[in-house]
Amino acid sequence: MADQKPLTSSPEEATEAGTTTTTTIPQAQIQDDVVLVEAKHAADTEHEMTLLRAIQLYPKAIGWSVLLSSTLIMEGYDLALLGSLYASPVFNKKFGELNPATGKYAVSAAWQSGLSNGARAGEIFGLIFAGWAADRIGYKKTTIASLVLMITFIFVLFFAPNVKVLVVGEVLCGIPWGAFQSVTPAYASEVAPMVLRPYLTTFINMCWVIGQFFAAAVNKGSVGRTDQWAYRIPFGVQWVWPIPILAGLVFAPESPWWYVRHDRREEAKQSLLRLTSRNQPGFNVDETLAMIEHTNELEKQMKEGVTFRDCFRGVDLRRTEIVVGIWLVQTLGGQNLMGYFSYFLTQAGMDPSNSFSLSMGQYALGMVGTAGSWFLMSRVGRRRIHFSGLCAQFCLLAIVGCLSFGGNKASVWAIGGVLVAFTFVYDFAVGPVTYCLISELSSTRLKAKTIVLARAAYNASNIFVNVMTNYQLSSTAWNWGARTAFFWAGSCLLSAIWVFFRLPEPKGRTYAELDILFEKKVTARKFRKTKVDPFDLRSHGEKKMSLEKMESHEGKEIEA
Repeated sequence: MADQKPLTSSPEEATEAGTTTTTTIPQAQIQDDVVLVEAKHAADTEHEMTLLRAIQLYPKAIGWSVLLSSTLIMEGYDLALLGSLYASPVFNKKFGELNPATGKYAVSAAWQSGLSNGARAGEIFGLIFAGWAADRIGYKKTTIASLVLMITFIFVLFFAPNVKVLVVGEVLCGIPWGAFQSVTPAYASEVAPMVLRPYLTTFINMCWVIGQFFAAAVNKGSVGRTDQWAYRIPFGVQWVWPIPILAGLVFAPESPWWYVRHDRREEAKQSLLRLTSRNQPGFNVDETLAMIEHTNELEKQMKEGVTFRDCFRGVDLRRTEIVVGIWLVQTLGGQNLMGYFSYFLTQAGMDPSNSFSLSMGQYALGMVGTAGSWFLMSRVGRRRIHFSGLCAQFCLLAIVGCLSFGGNKASVWAIGGVLVAFTFVYDFAVGPVTYCLISELSSTRLKAKTIVLARAAYNASNIFVNVMTNYQLSSTAWNWGARTAFFWAGSCLLSAIWVFFRLPEPKGRTYAELDILFEKKVTARKFRKTKVDPFDLRSHGEKKMSLEKMESHEGKEIEA
């Protein structure tokens, strides 16, 4: 067998010797170079892709992502439902206690905290389950299993005979809700190109608002009832969503990124074909697959592990801190008052029926705000939107606190109007952009686990927030009323300061570019202007040919 000539002769040496030396490139090296060239072409195509072009190419991906994200309608519905039911006289009589001071039934602050925090505790277990399951069986199967659990656990809420069983039902329902929180942003960010990511990830916030709107509408329709159906109808409505979602999800494709991480290249290719339209000019499925593989390999070079511990090692420690911080800001920015909107207003002196009507207007405006954020994010950076939104929330909360000293009906309606404006600002800025940021700033190999950690921290902080809010608002506890807004204005201000110094700008970046920016430890305020080339592999210590040389020598042999 003939010996393969080694890579020893330089062009200068060959010229001096007066001979022509043929150097054979190893097959593995050639394959890597081809993947690199294809990956660069796909990345350039993504940068140049318009929104209209992306919609034409990825309509199936949009549909599947929307279907999966709609699972969070149920969580938005139930969490808003509880806050609204506290204003229902029939619910309070069934699950509350008689307050001698007022002569009315009310669920105590302790049990309100138990109900709200029971769901949060269950969600933490669900997030841990999803973090383990999503890596092993994929996003699709994890969501299907969670939907089956959801259908089962709703029975506990519907037939709960007392507040203790109701708490158990909230804990159990929290498990699938936690799984939905983890899976939906990860799936939405992986099945579509860069230009569609902000729209699909922020649609998750729209699902929350849709659920909250339905909760207010159902409560509005049943608040006049004097029997058990005043609260059983709202609980039973939760069966409307999981069954049709489950029926459709059976046919959904798995994320191609998940297949690549598990070395199932052919299945990743088939998934990409199922997510895109056929016979589209300018689209090459092999190039897109090469880009996914290149990003995956790039991240493997930066870190070998994909465990929870790896989220706190090296460059990923910063990424985890930012993603966790973004979600903690959601609880500390005062938006918890939106879930208690009806209860908040009734405690301030408004009629329950009017409070439900105003609550419906609040959530309808929230949907308008979320839709408006899609146009905003196409023009303005995520960092600027998030920071500006927090500043606006701080001002509105301060106004609510000042209005609390009015002590008349006009001031109560004014408080309601300001809180509606607060909801619009939140759903126009902070709320939707959060889902975009957490899916973009976590690495692709650790995305599911980073989101699990962040959302678990969010739920844990919500336990504190719910306890505080319940005691602040409850007539049986501190009874602060609208002055509660001052407390959350302070925490909102601290959140805005953290965002200014720590939150980077991911707009217009591929996942590989974000990996390089974090690896080079670029500061948050310089992320937007710093230029990086993830395909200049020499900057990462790899002794490979430059892209220019690869593209000019497409054959297997190079003549020196």
